Amino acid sequence: MYFAALLARTEDGWEASDTELDNVETLADLADLARQAAVDDDTVVAFIEQEGAWFGVVRVDGEDDPRVFVSDATAASRSSYGAMLTDELIGREEEASEDLDDLTNLDGTEDGEPEGAVDETEAEADDRLPAGPLGDVDLLDDLGVTGKDLLTFDSNGDALGEIADALGCTDVLEAVR
Repeated sequence: MYFAALLARTEDGWEASDTELDNVETLADLADLARQAAVDDDTVVAFIEQEGAWFGVVRVDGEDDPRVFVSDATAASRSSYGAMLTDELIGREEEASEDLDDLTNLDGTEDGEPEGAVDETEAEADDRLPAGPLGDVDLLDDLGVTGKDLLTFDSNGDALGEIADALGCTDVLEAVR
């Protein structure tokens, strides 16, 4: 199960909203969604969590490129939203779309490959992913969460709650949980 929220920084503190990721397919889509939630182009922090497996933090400041941190790249890459973040971090290109006729063979598998076959490029990309954190550990430094702190938060615990506590917005985050 996923949880996602956007926290927009304002002059009066933080405002949060839960976020539907149904229409988010790329990091650019997520950044656009964050910019829509921003107040006066100020900082927006997006939290994404797959319960007990990994969490991700995306920071968007105005029109700057988003900054991303993922707690466990290997675990995240196995989920659609996590893969969206890890693909961006390792520079993996989106696969070219194929014609529907080319997707399956008559036996119901892709291009007639036996079920469970792994694409070599996918296996190579997984080899590039660390079995731990990936991304910009310092993305929240100026907001009170050091890189060292970010690395200590546990995906199996309430990492997002601990981050929100350090940012001073626990009540705001809990209101959308």
